[in-house]
Amino acid sequence: MSLSSSPGSEGLAGSTHQFWSVDSAPARLTQSLSIWVAPAVLVLFTAVATLLLLAVNSVPMLVAAFPNHDFIFSPYAGTHSVPLRIFILSFYIAFAAVVGASGPARLRFLVELIATFVLVCGLFDLGNILAFRVLGLVYSLHIVEIVSGLLGYFIFSLKLLEHGSMPPRATVPQRQLKRRLSWPQLGLATASALVLSVLVDGLNLPLIGDLRSMALLGGIGPGVFLFLPMTFFLLYLLGTLRNVLRPPRPMAPPVTIIIPAHNESHVITRTITAVDIAAGRYAGAVNILVLNNNSSDDTADVAQRALGAMDHATGHVVDVPMPGKAIALNRGVMATNSSFLVRIDADTQVLPDALKRAMRHFSDDSVGVVGGLPLPPGDGPFDRARLLEVLLKHGYYQTAYGAMNGIVGVPGMFAAYRTEAVRAAGGFVQGMNGEDTDVSLRIGEMGYRVIGDPTVQYVSEVPLTYTHLREQRMRWFRSVYHVSSRNRDYLDSRTPSLRGTLILPFMLLNSARRAMNVPLAIFGLLHLMLALDPGAPLTGQAVLAVMLGAPLLMGAFAALANGRPDALLGLPEYVLFRLLRSYLTLESVLSIAFAPDRKTAKARPGA
Repeated sequence: MSLSSSPGSEGLAGSTHQFWSVDSAPARLTQSLSIWVAPAVLVLFTAVATLLLLAVNSVPMLVAAFPNHDFIFSPYAGTHSVPLRIFILSFYIAFAAVVGASGPARLRFLVELIATFVLVCGLFDLGNILAFRVLGLVYSLHIVEIVSGLLGYFIFSLKLLEHGSMPPRATVPQRQLKRRLSWPQLGLATASALVLSVLVDGLNLPLIGDLRSMALLGGIGPGVFLFLPMTFFLLYLLGTLRNVLRPPRPMAPPVTIIIPAHNESHVITRTITAVDIAAGRYAGAVNILVLNNNSSDDTADVAQRALGAMDHATGHVVDVPMPGKAIALNRGVMATNSSFLVRIDADTQVLPDALKRAMRHFSDDSVGVVGGLPLPPGDGPFDRARLLEVLLKHGYYQTAYGAMNGIVGVPGMFAAYRTEAVRAAGGFVQGMNGEDTDVSLRIGEMGYRVIGDPTVQYVSEVPLTYTHLREQRMRWFRSVYHVSSRNRDYLDSRTPSLRGTLILPFMLLNSARRAMNVPLAIFGLLHLMLALDPGAPLTGQAVLAVMLGAPLLMGAFAALANGRPDALLGLPEYVLFRLLRSYLTLESVLSIAFAPDRKTAKARPGA
């Protein structure tokens, strides 16, 4: 199936859209994507999954070989809700059959996916056989399904990194500050969460009994279900407590605001005015550089008039004729004379106290990057769902990651930097998605602290149309792979770091999980309708609990923890938005171009 679509259509390409730019889909790394490709994957996936489920449950030889109704090669105790190995293999086959690559490349990709997954699962099953023969112990069936699912997600992302056309590996900057004690903090939170989850699981409460009898995805009991949320909750408490006990001291050094602007005449005046108001609340000098990046409208003239009308800040327009946000940003970094700079998008309106609150963190010499909380304007079709999304990600998870100095990405919508750290990190990378995540990751790995402060607030654009949302999210979701590829030295390093050893792999795993969420919903429904495994406990409820129940609980908690009970009204929209986001993640991985030459994909330049 072709992945191409004509310019101006609803495909990935579409230069007629105002939101479209050279950064939307970097050449060589992406391919245009027809809106029919993802549906084709889902249809093919449904057909393959149906055949495999029927075969394992109906063909006498397979029934005898796999009495647990899944491709499991050793004895296991208990039951499961969903045969996740069949699910993973069905998705692999459907994805490889449709992805935009030559026939031989698709076949190699599929063979490597299946061979790696079967080998890893086989080793896992072999361990079970040895444990049974030596110790008389067998794994619980729901444990093997959980592990199989996680392995399947991670293998998919690794093989996509390996076969996809990715940014070349770059030399990482030298560490400038001492490594912080991140692992002990994570270990303490993890151990505490494990103890608390076991205690909760052991409580003789009706709710716990109902959850245990129902089981969740793959047979997950309430204790396992609580473990990860409990870990993040304890880290969130630790991060909040540290902010209360060690608040940043007031600080107001001179700061340069750099604003890359490509055809932003319709909004640049509001952006500059908002910065000027914030500068009025800030004790230090504020200089604004509007980086006019190859605009074809009157962005430069409109910006110059707005800069001339300011009361508190100074500024001027810098012409950057070569298209590309990173090119404009690096020109701004070059023109910065202050020790600190803030980059904001041209459609970001900072709130009055944003500068004052962000810059105080730099009173700590170890702080290299500070981010905040992006608020939606509030009047668009996706805004209520987006509010819950940012409260959860930036108001809750970022605080938790910050407790162990594990924040990877600070969005470029608003990010404050120590200027020397940006330069030492190599500036902003060109020709890939995720230049903002890339630079904050590298600064963090240089030893600087990366801060996410939810009291640093700003209003950021939320797409008003599905077409714009599609372009934005595909760009965002591809960035996980682009950033990971460019920074593989952190993944491969013999000196493990929290980001490189744990958080980046977790992000890759989570991206694959999200791409497979819609197929998982289809698979759960299919498994329920076929009713081939009467011993499976409530498959439909299991899938719904994981896909809907957990997001509802976490979204509600994040809203309350950030003092926004009004956001609870958007919970139904948020659940639907998450499903849409999962579908767009599937499209984003399908839009990754495959490398024409594996040797080219593994090339490693100096920077």
